[in-house]
Amino acid sequence: MPGGPAPFGAAVTGVGLVTAAGVGVAASWERIRAGAATAATAVPELSGLPAGFGCAVTGFDPVRAIGRRKAWRIDRCSQFALAAAAEALADAGLDPDHWDRARVGVVLGNGIGGAATWEKQHRTLLSDGPLKVSPLLIPMLSVNMSAGYVAMEFGARGPSLVTATACASGTTAVGVARDLLRSGACDVVVAGGTEACLVPSIITGFGQMGALSRRRDRPEAASRPFDVDRDGFVPAEGAGVLVLERVEDARARGARVRAVVSGYGASSDAYHATAPEPYGTGAELAVRAALRDAGLHPGDVDHVNAHGTSTPLNDATEARMIRRVLGDRPAVTSVKGVVGHSLGAAGAIEAVVTALTVEQSFVPPTANLESQDPAVELDVVAKAGREMPVEVALSNSFGFGGQNSVLLFTRG
Repeated sequence: MPGGPAPFGAAVTGVGLVTAAGVGVAASWERIRAGAATAATAVPELSGLPAGFGCAVTGFDPVRAIGRRKAWRIDRCSQFALAAAAEALADAGLDPDHWDRARVGVVLGNGIGGAATWEKQHRTLLSDGPLKVSPLLIPMLSVNMSAGYVAMEFGARGPSLVTATACASGTTAVGVARDLLRSGACDVVVAGGTEACLVPSIITGFGQMGALSRRRDRPEAASRPFDVDRDGFVPAEGAGVLVLERVEDARARGARVRAVVSGYGASSDAYHATAPEPYGTGAELAVRAALRDAGLHPGDVDHVNAHGTSTPLNDATEARMIRRVLGDRPAVTSVKGVVGHSLGAAGAIEAVVTALTVEQSFVPPTANLESQDPAVELDVVAKAGREMPVEVALSNSFGFGGQNSVLLFTRG
């Protein structure tokens, strides 16, 4: 597409995951590849709520992952971020003891902040009075602290930012990180998103909006993107982190390039606080901006990792937009059928999955898609994953407030 600046690629040299599908990239990717859903029959903290189930991270030991002192002092969402960042940096082969700290940035997406800490300390305030409230309350709940703790842990003294664009937060973070590399502000950026908000107040709020699935009889099948019987999303927690470098820098040090972030687009619906604009006009602007940024055309796209929340409105609107802009050629999937919807972390988790999809030429299936909605006129991968060349892939994320973010990945 002529008329813009020369395309810029950010190499994905490391990835880290903490999801309901598993702790670590290997465990998570194996279950995502298999399309094995993870929604629990119940989450103890959500007992008694109309939709008291979700995709919780199990088997995560914060003491083992980050040490006893840090585990005690930071909220679960920051614990996830530290663990995923450590895995991503190890995967990238980068040693924080030997890098130029002033040239390393951190950008993480987060939607809610330290929700579990806030709720616990609020109960303490009401039951025991203000003198019993933890002095760590503010640094544990503040939305910026996940990036702050990652920067402290690894000595990253470049920009430390948190993006808060609701369910697009993690995707926005990767886009902003790429811009830091392109501008010359950083040489390495640790980017992604984290969320841990399976707590009564937050889940009740989503429930009262009518956004959640209430399929209590089959919670493991409740998250069913693009299915004709979808009835809402299944809340989740987790984190995804990518290490980004300039392509030439990564190749110069002999790093493995899993994929390249070659385009990013963002837009606003300017329509409604929670509902998507019916024609997906804002989402389309973001998709076209990502294509333009990469110097590519709609016909170049092989795969779309859809936002695919399993809500009636989002899936229908997104499907119409994809069909209108890209046609029915791309293979489409939503990993939320496996890992649920982790809000501010979702886009980062899906960015990791999209990078792996491009690298391994394998599109994972959309779990629980038993009967595709006839209104979804797309090639949605279901039942089993698909081996296919993926040279160009989009990862879509759309959030409350009409905030849209789209990443474009190409083969490294």
